[in-house]
Amino acid sequence: MSNPALETIQKEIDNNDVVLFMKGEADAPMCGFSSMVVQVLRHTGVEFKDVNVLADNDLRQGIKDFTNWPTIPQLYIKGEFVGGCDIVREMYESGELKGMLEANGVKTA
Repeated sequence: MSNPALETIQKEIDNNDVVLFMKGEADAPMCGFSSMVVQVLRHTGVEFKDVNVLADNDLRQGIKDFTNWPTIPQLYIKGEFVGGCDIVREMYESGELKGMLEANGVKTA
């Protein structure tokens, strides 16, 4: 049985180098954790696709099922699940995030 939400998630991950599944949109985050990850990505200077999970309940639950990760936001780089707000922030502060982006050929500022 196919799941349209999971298919949408996979398509976004396949078609974009950096994808942030978040509450709200990059220009108008609807939670502090999503806002923090947007700020980190913008500070890194990387282009990313934002996907508002609040626009679709199936998508909101689907992203949790997709990764078996209970919280949103969720960041993907080149198809790989990176993590949520705390992990992304720690990786940014340690320089690991920039290294991961560069290692995957993703342009940063």
